[in-house]
Amino acid sequence: MLVGIETADDAGVYQLTDDLAIVQTLDFITPIVDDPFAFGAIAAANSVSDIYAMGATPIAALNIVGYPVAEVAPDLVATILQGGYDKLTEAGVAVIGGHTVDNPALVYGLAVTGVVHPQQVITNAKAKPGDVLVLTKPLGTGAINHGIKQDKTPPELVAQAIEVMMTLNKAAAEAMREVGVNACTDVTGFGLLGHLQEMLVASRVGARLFASKVPLLSGVLDLIAQRIYPGGARANKRFADTFTHWHESIPEPMRIALCDPQTSGGLLISLPHEKVDAFMEACRQKGVRWATVIGEIVAEPVGEVFVEP
Repeated sequence: MLVGIETADDAGVYQLTDDLAIVQTLDFITPIVDDPFAFGAIAAANSVSDIYAMGATPIAALNIVGYPVAEVAPDLVATILQGGYDKLTEAGVAVIGGHTVDNPALVYGLAVTGVVHPQQVITNAKAKPGDVLVLTKPLGTGAINHGIKQDKTPPELVAQAIEVMMTLNKAAAEAMREVGVNACTDVTGFGLLGHLQEMLVASRVGARLFASKVPLLSGVLDLIAQRIYPGGARANKRFADTFTHWHESIPEPMRIALCDPQTSGGLLISLPHEKVDAFMEACRQKGVRWATVIGEIVAEPVGEVFVEP
């Protein structure tokens, strides 16, 4: 076993031969949008993201589906599965089976297997002082999804969020492998600060973030200012307050946004300063639209974050 649970990484890694290791992960979510096809595609992009975060190439996946059989029509489930299948086909991943259970709530996701050379595994445990932090997707899907459930999210903002969540992290991962980076994780339910803190603890370093540089979905701060955000954001914020040093000028909506739980979020990458230009150029060439430098790694305090304007 090359990677287990000790460093809070995104997937497990098991070495098979001198030049081959398999990377395994499992993730599933409840519906976050009304369109069943889009939900399936988002769930698939979310599930496969953990493989990309480890520097691996996903090759195969198994569906996991739970739904109340007496209440949900089979054709709706089929549409969800079609959305997932099409998204994984885009990723070049074979869907080779799965399992379905009668469940009180509808859930869908996949167990995904990837491959990587044992010496090319990227974890969240090798960030180094002086590294630059890059985020490849904007934040805000948690607040938007919460607003959708309350029918308080404008249609244009819903469309924007769906586009972001359906976007694979494949191109960003390819750029990451080409250039070479020190550490990576993807940003999901713990929010940006929560996942960053996992990286800092595993790497025994600290970080500085610049709030004004963090990409956000348009309209998200307005939603948060109206207290439209999920309970998970509040829980994440309470935890973040234990390790985050907030500059007094950072307004509360921005603090919540940095803790907003994401679905199918971007990659958070730590890479040497001298490689940033090459990485950003690779992202541009591959069509990664949102990659942004948001901060830097510092030596100490270990596990703590300074959020500055």
